[in-house]
Amino acid sequence: MEQVGISALERRRRDAVRYGPALEQSAAMRGLAPVQVVAVIVAVAASALTLWFYPASLADGLVVAAAGGFLAVAVWRIVLILASARPAPAPPPPAVWPRYTLLAALHDEAEIVGQLVERLSRIDYPHDRLQGFLVLEAHDHDTIAAALAAPRPDWLDVLVTPPGWPQTKPRALNFALTHATGELLTVYDAEDAPDPGQLREAAARFADDPGGRLACLQAPLRIRPASRAGSGFIDRQFAAEYASLFETILPGMARLGLPFPLGGTSNHFRVDVLREVGGWDAWNVTEDADLGFRLWSRGWRLGVMTRPTWETPPGGLAHWLPQRTRWLKGYLQTWGVHTREPWRLGWRGALALLMTLGAGLVSAAIHGLTLAWVAATVLVSAMAGLPPETPVLALCVLTLGTASAWLSCAIGARRAGAPYKVGDMLRAPAYWALLSLAFAHAAWRLVLDPFAWDKTPHSRDAGSGPESSGVPGETHDTLDATAPLRLSAGHAAAPEPVA
Repeated sequence: MEQVGISALERRRRDAVRYGPALEQSAAMRGLAPVQVVAVIVAVAASALTLWFYPASLADGLVVAAAGGFLAVAVWRIVLILASARPAPAPPPPAVWPRYTLLAALHDEAEIVGQLVERLSRIDYPHDRLQGFLVLEAHDHDTIAAALAAPRPDWLDVLVTPPGWPQTKPRALNFALTHATGELLTVYDAEDAPDPGQLREAAARFADDPGGRLACLQAPLRIRPASRAGSGFIDRQFAAEYASLFETILPGMARLGLPFPLGGTSNHFRVDVLREVGGWDAWNVTEDADLGFRLWSRGWRLGVMTRPTWETPPGGLAHWLPQRTRWLKGYLQTWGVHTREPWRLGWRGALALLMTLGAGLVSAAIHGLTLAWVAATVLVSAMAGLPPETPVLALCVLTLGTASAWLSCAIGARRAGAPYKVGDMLRAPAYWALLSLAFAHAAWRLVLDPFAWDKTPHSRDAGSGPESSGVPGETHDTLDATAPLRLSAGHAAAPEPVA
């Protein structure tokens, strides 16, 4: 809702200064930057001139360029598989464990907030070095009540974000960042079940950083079976997709010393660096992807860890589609932000941006069309009693691209312990085609409702214990059930700092 006398742009400018990076480095600023305008004009002019002087060559040129691009992506994926083969050795523990802040931004999660508290209470880290916040929205009374009613360890508080706009997870995280007293900080989601030793590994890796430029570590996210009824097809493909990303692609990019889009949870940061770069972009609906490249543009380095966090898949198409729409909309926002001044990333950062967000967006846009074209070609040829035309270039692109995607998923699934069989491989193109539906929806939403946060609903897991979820852990004897109810907000007393 607009305030009287204040335009939408002025409000975004004011809030961008208060929460997150400067406006020119934020998704709050819409429209094209001068460099982007020039790039569009050059591309349109070059296409128009080619069409005018060489009309017969334009289509062939586009086909060759597209084929070359997808062959490059396939080769890139294979390189990352090879680069990710050797896990980094575990570093020794630091002499003194640093103070650690945990943040979990929740919205409409009254059903599972108690489950999250149970899981966070199993974290194996010195409790006198821990500070944690369940970061809630002021209007979300049900979740606030559930959080206050849950028996929490003495280091875990409830922090209520004051009303404001935009109502997004990164805005809540930025507010919580002002209360953080830890040297290191991590973010978890409502459905997460982190490995109890994750914080110790992260602290050891930060302490073992010889150059002092390591700003963030990404823990692998692994998908466990959901307790609610959903889509077995989407769940299995989603798990394989996660395994490919977090077990092969990101480890490969980290080993090659390249930036990458962070996952939305289980990122471990140096707090001083996080504050230096402005925290999260409250206007970007994939603030994690943006932050990974923003850290790199400021001269910082990203890494990966081995101890995972378990999550549940979103479920059927009704839940998967809004989530994927938000991700793709955020990738479009992130692409737009970081191509305003692409020289800030350097050639290696620009290459990483192109091969992750750029290739992912283009692939999502054309997967459905490509599958439809292949199906139509085969169907028409079969009805005519003729073998389908098989151009060598197209056949190479199809074979190498599909094989590299299958290989990445298969190797990642094996490392993550996720199921991925021949039947899953054969059904994968249908899942990839669904990405085109999500991309069309994302592009439309980017124009009409760019800052809307499509919330993914979560349900409590059956049993909610470590045995039922496949998460190693212990019983709840580490949880301090006698801790008093604690509530902090912008209008209440700030929490006491960690010892």
